[in-house]
Amino acid sequence: MKNKSDKLPFLEKVSYSFTDMAGNLLYVTISSYILYFYTDVFKISVAGAGLILLIARVVDAISAPVWGSIVDHTHTRWGQSRPYFLWLAIPFAIATFLAFTAPNLSGDAKLWYAGITYILAAGVIYTGIQTPITSILPSLTADTDERISANTFRMAGGNIGAFITSTFCLPLVAFLGQGNDKHGFMLTLGIFGTLAVILLFLAFRNLRERKDVEVKSIPFKDSLKATVGNKPWFILVISFVIYWIAQADRNGISVYYAKYNLGNEQLTSVFNGLQVLGIIATISIPFVVKVTNKTMTMLIGLAIGAFGQAMMAFAGSNFALVIVAWVIGIFGAALACAMPFAMLADTVDFGEWKTGIRASGFLTAVGSAFCIQLGSGFGSFIPSKIMAAAGFVANQKQTAESLASIKFCFIWLPIIVYIISGIIMLFYFKYEKMEPQIKKELQNRHIS
Repeated sequence: MKNKSDKLPFLEKVSYSFTDMAGNLLYVTISSYILYFYTDVFKISVAGAGLILLIARVVDAISAPVWGSIVDHTHTRWGQSRPYFLWLAIPFAIATFLAFTAPNLSGDAKLWYAGITYILAAGVIYTGIQTPITSILPSLTADTDERISANTFRMAGGNIGAFITSTFCLPLVAFLGQGNDKHGFMLTLGIFGTLAVILLFLAFRNLRERKDVEVKSIPFKDSLKATVGNKPWFILVISFVIYWIAQADRNGISVYYAKYNLGNEQLTSVFNGLQVLGIIATISIPFVVKVTNKTMTMLIGLAIGAFGQAMMAFAGSNFALVIVAWVIGIFGAALACAMPFAMLADTVDFGEWKTGIRASGFLTAVGSAFCIQLGSGFGSFIPSKIMAAAGFVANQKQTAESLASIKFCFIWLPIIVYIISGIIMLFYFKYEKMEPQIKKELQNRHIS
């Protein structure tokens, strides 16, 4: 029987969407444009920029379990996860602003500045925001359907945030900079940062962590114990890391594909602006899950995404067909991306059932922030190395080999990644079938 606390008020679901909306306003700006900013505005070589992004993301990924443990140790009158929306909102906005600031530096100083500000913005502080966004879900409600519903709101909010930055970032840079992209990026990030702070403050004010499902403060070694035998968690982590290689690759290379292969840099806003259509797929998730299940929903998303990418490859120079294929890919990516965030809450239950330890912060931090950081790092590094090997040089007419490398990274690399991620997810089916039994046994333990 469901408790009254299982039902989430509509205001809380909307407020939960504000968390990812704020996160994506800044993080999607970073993931989509930082490589371009480094090579075409800050004048760092594509190989150097790619190496910075990889090293930074690996360092950042290490911070994910640390943040998870910090959340697990947090105990305030506001809860464990919720306070971080208040504490980190302003630092997140400032760090992202600094990452898109191009001071007059040269040589190693320029690389150090880019690396440090990137680690702070896209890594340490963003991970501190991303961790409670995911870890708070098991504490909002114990009901699986409500978790999926809340996560659907969250992903819809994330799509809106991504749409805003993807559609308006470059046009705002051009308009506000008046030909000076350095100034344009600074002013644009000032606007996005202010909006993100407001949204995170609203989320802090309206969300509530329920006492009957709130996790207790636990030591770090116990958090590690919660992973012992937690096979569904390991499956999700590995699959999600690989998935984010494709996600970061598509976002980061779209500006190069538009500028050099299609001959119009501003088409990037069209590509990325269309991401908002992912809301259609996101809204359909609760219905798709009821007809199939969570694992199959993710596999369907990966298959649709791969089909859209392949269709784009054969569309040639027909821009209308390219857009249709891109939208199909967006639908698939939205389905696939949303599911692991909801499924992580179930692996928290599995960990408690298996070990007696409920490590919401640690398990969800590694399963979300760690996966995003590490996958995105490789999603920037791999295409940068491929493009560098093909002779890419920023702001010049590209050779046929360079154009072919951009096309491969933008179209075919995501397909390869989707296939690998899908194969791994096939092993999750049997654990999803165990969830009703696990929830029933946990409920009996809590009563006794």
